[in-house]
Amino acid sequence: MTRPLPPLMRLTEAAATRLQTLYKTAHAGQILRISVTTKGCSGHAYDMTFVDQPSAGDEIVKDKDLTLLVDRKAVLFLIGTEMDYQESDLESGFVFKNPNEKGRCGCGESFHV
Repeated sequence: MTRPLPPLMRLTEAAATRLQTLYKTAHAGQILRISVTTKGCSGHAYDMTFVDQPSAGDEIVKDKDLTLLVDRKAVLFLIGTEMDYQESDLESGFVFKNPNEKGRCGCGESFHV
């Protein structure tokens, strides 16, 4: 008997609200695409870009009535990840709670699995 896989990605309410605003304003008609790049002292970093349409092989993620894309090469790094949106006095942005991360660099810019 096989057990169901966890969702590739989930959005918190805060992330969904922010993404919905972006889809209605500055990025109307576009879709957020998430990938993982080789970068930083720990080896990997999240990369987010808005695109007009999916690339061949992109995974389509639907959550909270929103659609986002995940680069095929990033899927194994992101399974079970929760995307949140956080605001503070000095910065705001999307953050990832990734159960596959084994550690982050000191500055928080990159991670390893």
